[in-house]
Amino acid sequence: MQMEQAVEYVKPHLTKVRFEHTLRVAETAVDLAERYGVSKEKVELAAIFHDYAKYRPLEEMEDYIKKSELPDNLLTYHHELWHGPVAALLIEKEFNIHDADIKGAIRYHTTGRANMKDIEKVVFIADYIEPGRNFPGVEEVREVVLSDLNLACWMALRNTIEFLVKKKATIYPDTFHAYNDLTRYVNGGNR
Repeated sequence: MQMEQAVEYVKPHLTKVRFEHTLRVAETAVDLAERYGVSKEKVELAAIFHDYAKYRPLEEMEDYIKKSELPDNLLTYHHELWHGPVAALLIEKEFNIHDADIKGAIRYHTTGRANMKDIEKVVFIADYIEPGRNFPGVEEVREVVLSDLNLACWMALRNTIEFLVKKKATIYPDTFHAYNDLTRYVNGGNR
């Protein structure tokens, strides 16, 4: 699929602000893919589609989750986590995109997971640091990602977990698994 075509497919499904965010994520992800030797084409396609399901009706996303191989426990967590896994299903169904790397990067762009592939890390961190983001800790992560993708992802996960704990929000298990996995790296061990 051509990138221009993907952009045109995604645009009507997003608000103007979310569409602009998507374009910034794609640009950031391509820059990082180049830096870390990841397929720019796959990264760009995953970044363009990462929020494709963001504004789908909750009932529709719930139905996709129930009828798919996605874990049912996803439904017991905040619906903000649903759009990545649902988008990974939709791109296969609607656009015949079966590439596991692209689908994984979309599926885990919000939660992360243990043993993330580099393409998943690139989309995850690009979504976190794109130039339109402005929150405590983002500048530090932007600096670190220029030299260490794993450390930057760990920092983003740490910041996210701390933020959710302060809000007394539940935290999806994949986020803890991703954090623990990358903590081993940060502490000098093998992941």
